[in-house]
Amino acid sequence: MTVAAARPGQEAAVRELTYAQALNEALREEMARDPRVFVMGEDVAIWGGGGVFGVTKGLVDEFGPERVRDTPISEEGITGMAVGAAVTGMRPVLEIMYVDFTAMAMDAIVNQAAKLRYMFGGRAKVPMVLRAQEGAGRGNAAQHSQSLEAWFCHIPGLKVVTPSTPYDAKGLLKTAIRDDNPVIFLEHKVLYFTKGPVPAGEYTIPFGVADVKREGTDCTVVGIHTMVHKALQAAEELAQEGISVEVIDPRTLVPLDVETLARSVRKTHRLVVTHEAYERCGVGAEIAMAVMREAFDFLDAPVERVCGKNVPIPYAEPLERAALPQKEDLVAAVKRTLGRA
Repeated sequence: MTVAAARPGQEAAVRELTYAQALNEALREEMARDPRVFVMGEDVAIWGGGGVFGVTKGLVDEFGPERVRDTPISEEGITGMAVGAAVTGMRPVLEIMYVDFTAMAMDAIVNQAAKLRYMFGGRAKVPMVLRAQEGAGRGNAAQHSQSLEAWFCHIPGLKVVTPSTPYDAKGLLKTAIRDDNPVIFLEHKVLYFTKGPVPAGEYTIPFGVADVKREGTDCTVVGIHTMVHKALQAAEELAQEGISVEVIDPRTLVPLDVETLARSVRKTHRLVVTHEAYERCGVGAEIAMAVMREAFDFLDAPVERVCGKNVPIPYAEPLERAALPQKEDLVAAVKRTLGRA
């Protein structure tokens, strides 16, 4: 992390912002800093008043409709235009309303954005950020609730970011906008109105640096998005039984900070990986394998995965909850690694 220095005798002010406000502030600061940065997407400007979750609220009033552009309802068109703009020198930040809708834009993402720099021997840059909302928990049903980070992690040439707090959201989005490569920036919709401390000063967070959200000695839990918060709740509960859990948020899945994860496992000798996405072929399996390559001899129990069920996300609240991993599932998984199930 880099933070602008405060004046002598003063510390940078820290405010409580929502996740959405932190993202909005990052966009505003980067648009003011670099005239090449512009925002585009469905209902992000005049018609939507800042997108479905208000992340781009007020930007069109400050920067005008040339730099905050409402687009037709065409994910393929939006993404294709962003790729072209990026290759020709702009720095677009496009919003896809729900990550489920990236299915309509996969050619532009996978075959164009991800590959152009490689195919042109590094002479072509694609400095674009694709923001999308993912995750369940709001009763949005099967076509608006998926967590699809594994799709993008599979493709060389894409960077994948999954912030879980307002602080991380702002710092990582600023880094993403300044990157010369395509970045898939995934925001969990349940987190938009959660609050947390965000410094008023300039700061960025480098990619590939995980954050230890809670230190512990008995088991490492690596979580993504909402599962970071559920892991912290589980750690609190387990602490009442004398079990010390270390909770780590990778923050970026590509690049992945394997060393921080492995270092933790060398200390705790146990690993639980958790995410809302479907368990089958999820990034939890990749994280588990990457850590085992570096710290297999230190593991005292098999790696546990606590993930979403391999079913479409249901609409009904009781069924949706049953399909998603919960705090209780994490508590049980940690106890299994300790032989206390």
